[in-house]
Amino acid sequence: MLPLVIVNPKSASGATRNNWSAIASDLRTHFGAFQVAFTKGPGDGVDLAKRSAIEGRTMIIACGGDGTINEIANGIIASETDCELGIFPSGTGGDFRRTLGIPSEPREAARAMREGRTEAIDVGRVTFRNFDGEETSRHFLNVTSFGLAAGIIERVKGNSSLNWLPLDTIRGRASFALSTLQEVVGIGTTNVRVKIDDGEERPIATVNFCIANARYFGGGMMIAPEAKVNDGFLDVINIGDINTAKIILNAYTLYRGTHLDLPEVADTLAKRIEARPMNDGEEVHIEVDGELLGKLPAIYEIAPKAIKVRVPN
Repeated sequence: MLPLVIVNPKSASGATRNNWSAIASDLRTHFGAFQVAFTKGPGDGVDLAKRSAIEGRTMIIACGGDGTINEIANGIIASETDCELGIFPSGTGGDFRRTLGIPSEPREAARAMREGRTEAIDVGRVTFRNFDGEETSRHFLNVTSFGLAAGIIERVKGNSSLNWLPLDTIRGRASFALSTLQEVVGIGTTNVRVKIDDGEERPIATVNFCIANARYFGGGMMIAPEAKVNDGFLDVINIGDINTAKIILNAYTLYRGTHLDLPEVADTLAKRIEARPMNDGEEVHIEVDGELLGKLPAIYEIAPKAIKVRVPN
């Protein structure tokens, strides 16, 4: 079978749909022949990828942002096959591809996929409560977090104050920037209880608590600069009790990956993390690879070398 490209037409704030003819041309010219399927809504990528892998497809390419890549990866993992994941980025964030060194320019990304190699990488698995209160699980390739990042994503989803902007991509980036500023100005700590590996559960106050398999999130922030996708560990980053002014003044450190030197930031490696709200009845929302999926309590675990991915040479 030819490789299957699963496209999220809504990625990059709709630019993928509008530019699909050019995207397909670059992919066909610099990668080769393929077949295509388009997602129609949330979760559709998981079902398409799982079914295609079970039917014998040996390579499935995710065309979209980090959320699309997450869905395709979950479908492949659920298929329990040796199907390989390819990544053809077409989203506004593109954080996971940064860790793998996949180019953002379509022609170069297609060429890197054609000439690349196959590598088995780790994934994380988080078991949490969805918004209906039901226990569910999701694998993640990149980063999952609670606190500030989840709050920003909530604001982005509901931010209609920028609808006057003419272009979807500009509107998406502006909405993220405005939501970040709004969330930081009103920032407070989230109080939770956390247990890491076999250690004792302890209370912590966090502005943002990240469990990372890869290095980047939030559109280029190097939140976990030392993370490796094949070391068998998750990188745990806790940005503790830090005030608004200091966050703004030190924002550049998040992009350089030097924030680990701040006294309010703690980091460690772990294979299992348990987190729950400090008090029963409190809601602490979590995001997984940039998608707001549910809330604590949650258990995070590493799944070593759980998926094969095409990476650049």
